[in-house]
Amino acid sequence: MRPQDLLTPMPSGLCCKPGGFHIDPVRPVERALVTHGHSDHARAGHGAVLATQETLDMMRLRYGENFAGTTQAIRYGEKLRLGDVTVAFHPAGHVLGSAQIAVTCTDICVVASGDYKDAPDPTCTPFELVPCDVFITEATFGLPVFRHGDASEQIKKLLASVALFPERAHLVGAYSLGKAQRVIALLRQAGHDAPIYLHGAMEKITSYYQERGIALGELRPVRGVKKADLAGAIALAPPSATSDVWTRRFPDPVTAFASGWMRVRARARQGGVELPLVISDHADWDGLTATIAATGAGEIWVTHGQEDALVHWCKTRGLAARPLDLVGYGDEEETDVTPNAEGGET
Repeated sequence: MRPQDLLTPMPSGLCCKPGGFHIDPVRPVERALVTHGHSDHARAGHGAVLATQETLDMMRLRYGENFAGTTQAIRYGEKLRLGDVTVAFHPAGHVLGSAQIAVTCTDICVVASGDYKDAPDPTCTPFELVPCDVFITEATFGLPVFRHGDASEQIKKLLASVALFPERAHLVGAYSLGKAQRVIALLRQAGHDAPIYLHGAMEKITSYYQERGIALGELRPVRGVKKADLAGAIALAPPSATSDVWTRRFPDPVTAFASGWMRVRARARQGGVELPLVISDHADWDGLTATIAATGAGEIWVTHGQEDALVHWCKTRGLAARPLDLVGYGDEEETDVTPNAEGGET
């Protein structure tokens, strides 16, 4: 069997015909294997979903109890036979519950990594290298300019600004699943023990992290707090909320955004970001290339992001590589933000 017979790109996503399933399908299918809970990978409406317990729980939080016909949880390292193939889920280090999916048939192993990072993260299981014949990698930050550096240094920059402007609130834009909890955990590691405030759209997912044993310290909802009492405070909100009327409840807020895209200064300026924080839950250029080399895979398939540059890098090192041109994946969308996320307040 050829690798392309094992996993085939289709309009619905990566299809494994011998196993009778899709990986992270972008439209409803009979059986879906889901790598993680971000909405560009985890969609509602499938007949059956196989994922880690945390990913299934995230999908329930976002889409409701009936997000799929049936669900099945799988543990990291557990092997499961589906049709003519064996599948196993391995930690991807992206967000809580995120997984790479290894698909094996006869003597071929293909690993679909989903989104991943090799950097330390106190809020999720570390990335696990999985040797394979074909490695399917994302390329969100697949250009040499993207080198994220140490996230703790970015947290120091945030805390230095808080100390410099004690009369102002610091409003940090961060994705509700993964990024927000990581920023909070990094703040705690840096010794910041004051209460941290949350936009309403972040409360359910962040509470779930705490229920799973992730220590995040004292967290408070923003709603109902007097403006003057938020002076010197750090608050987290979905990126979309940092530029709307919701920010008026804060005293002279410093707007920050935690993202790998903040490496590009023009992007920060265009977004009106006063304090860019280069903190990403995706692998940077060095992480992508090091991981590709370490898997030992002779063939690399590149999905969403800067595909061309990474394909070129692979070919210069004698690896067979090609872009998959899958449609429907990209930056994590904040689909859980609704007009009533803050209890109807503006």
